[in-house]
Amino acid sequence: MKNVLERIRKGYGKKLVSLHMWNAWLVLFLSISGLMLLGGVWRELLGEGRVWLKLAHIYIGLVLLIPVIYYLLLASKHWKRLKGKNGQKANVIFVMAMLVGWIISGVVLWQFRLVGPRAANAALLIHDLLTWIGLPVIIYHSITRTKWLKEPQKRSITREASPAAREGEPGVRQQPAASTSQPLYSRRGFIKVAVGAGLAVTLGPTFVRWVGRSLQMPTAEEYAADNANALLPDPVPLPESAPPIGGGAEGSFRVYTVTDIPSFDNSNWSFTIDGLVNNKFNWSWEQFVALKRQVQVSDFHCVTGWSVYKNTWEGIPLATLLDMAGVQAGAVMVKLYSGDGVYTDSLTLEQARMEDIMVAVMHDGKPIPNQLGGPVRLVTPQMYAYKSVKWLNRIELIDKEHIGYWEERGYDIDAWLPDAKRV
Repeated sequence: MKNVLERIRKGYGKKLVSLHMWNAWLVLFLSISGLMLLGGVWRELLGEGRVWLKLAHIYIGLVLLIPVIYYLLLASKHWKRLKGKNGQKANVIFVMAMLVGWIISGVVLWQFRLVGPRAANAALLIHDLLTWIGLPVIIYHSITRTKWLKEPQKRSITREASPAAREGEPGVRQQPAASTSQPLYSRRGFIKVAVGAGLAVTLGPTFVRWVGRSLQMPTAEEYAADNANALLPDPVPLPESAPPIGGGAEGSFRVYTVTDIPSFDNSNWSFTIDGLVNNKFNWSWEQFVALKRQVQVSDFHCVTGWSVYKNTWEGIPLATLLDMAGVQAGAVMVKLYSGDGVYTDSLTLEQARMEDIMVAVMHDGKPIPNQLGGPVRLVTPQMYAYKSVKWLNRIELIDKEHIGYWEERGYDIDAWLPDAKRV
């Protein structure tokens, strides 16, 4: 083993340079791809490519283990060379802590089905935080370590000779002009300051806003207060909803959309059931909120890794609506339409009749705000939330399979949670 380590550490200087380069490229890819996966605009632009980008992000993250492990084999020799260089030591510790934290939190998110939603929630926050910290560090480090800056020319001023020497006064021995340079700043130093200031100005406010949202994301009540829907009358909550029998939602919703968030009023909202049914319906808002509702408490899980627990939903079981419509014998799927005009998804008839599948109009005793998919959204507690269609305004019974928006882009068609009661 000792001989193996000696061979690995031989010529460690060149190996450190190579590790530094490969590590920089890997981390740069992970930072940019991570921000693309996080950004809402990229979800639509990438389409199915987002699934492949996510897989590449995962596998490159695992590859990042190689330079980390290899450096640990060289670390003892490197550490001896850093004796007395506390700044460089601190930089090494910072980078290694960031990489290890990135890898561990990434693995937890990758295997979130095994670790559970609470661990995944914490890992997602840590992973995002390290991305926001890591990307500016990478940009700064990459620019200020370029070859162009490695041997900078100095900007300097030259001290003039004394007046006596300059004028050649008698009796004064002539001295050559002083050649002592007094650097004002180096090109490298100037660029470092400029790049650092630029990053602080451009990324700083965004980072601060992200920290604010992550550490204190809007609660369901705050979303309700900002509800842009203007539908009257407000639904009157059942006694189980106000106060909510679940005790109030635990956690915060992250808002993901594939379009701009729509808003509705009585003039542009209706709810339709059609297709292969005996009784077709087209309810106005006043008619829809007059339908008999039920209350359930359930958890809400997003496939990206975050969850909100103990939600008290009030609405109409989807099975009840199907019974009212009278499903014809040829129907095999329930197609669900979003009021954004783009998003669709589907359930089998067996899935649609599960007792906890609900067409909800209230959350924790208040109307569902438009940011969270209101006035009406589907609730699918046994499945990931991309099945929980927001701004739901139409249900169509069809005789063939329908592939939903995200399923077309590579997601599982059933979206079952690991411990789901499958049908």
